[in-house]
Parts: sequence; C-alpha cells; structure tokens
Amino acid sequence: MAEEQYEITIKVGLDENKLPESLTWDASGAAEGGDKNIKAFLLSMFDTDSKDTLKIDLWTKDFQVMEMDRFFYQTFRAMCDTYQKSTKNDALANDMRQFAKYFGEKTGILIPE
Repeated sequence: MAEEQYEITIKVGLDENKLPESLTWDASGAAEGGDKNIKAFLLSMFDTDSKDTLKIDLWTKDFQVMEMDRFFYQTFRAMCDTYQKSTKNDALANDMRQFAKYFGEKTGILIPE
C-alpha cells in the first residue's frame, strides 16, 4: 500500500521591488479549503544528507514590529513544547521557556511579574 501524501502550498505575492506583499498557504486534505492569508512564516527543514537546517523566513512589508515580536514569542513557546515533547528533556525545555518569558516581557507582550 502506498503511503498517503499531502501537499502544502505557500504563495508569495511580490510588489514591483520584489518584496513580499501578500502571503497565503493551503494544504491538501485540510478541513477548510482555500488559501489562507498570513503575514509571516518561518520554515525550517533538516537536510538528511548535509545535516544542516535549511530555512525560509518571509514576512509581508506591512508586518508591524509588534506583530513580529508576538510572532517570535509564540514561536519560541511552540519550539519549547516541541523540544520537550521530542526529547523528553524537561530541564532544558524549561530553561528555554524562561528565555521565552524574558523575551515576552522585554517586548511588552507579557507584563513583568
């Protein structure tokens, strides 16, 4: 039996200066069909052969700094959870969460305790 496959599509609309003006994504098999508008994405992939991380980071030209701060804070939090789940290294995941909290406080996303 062949493995089931899905496709993720990211579309980048560029302005006359080749700067991202619009970003959309869609996934085959998604419950809600059609392109979904986004303002930024970070895509990291681990290359099997080179053992390097390949990445694409894009954001639209109207993405505000406060939005970027929130995006990074939420990404840091998600990375901590993924790291903990995949490695079971609770201590290091919690250390990473401390940095995420620090980042959130310094950028004004969180109110310092």
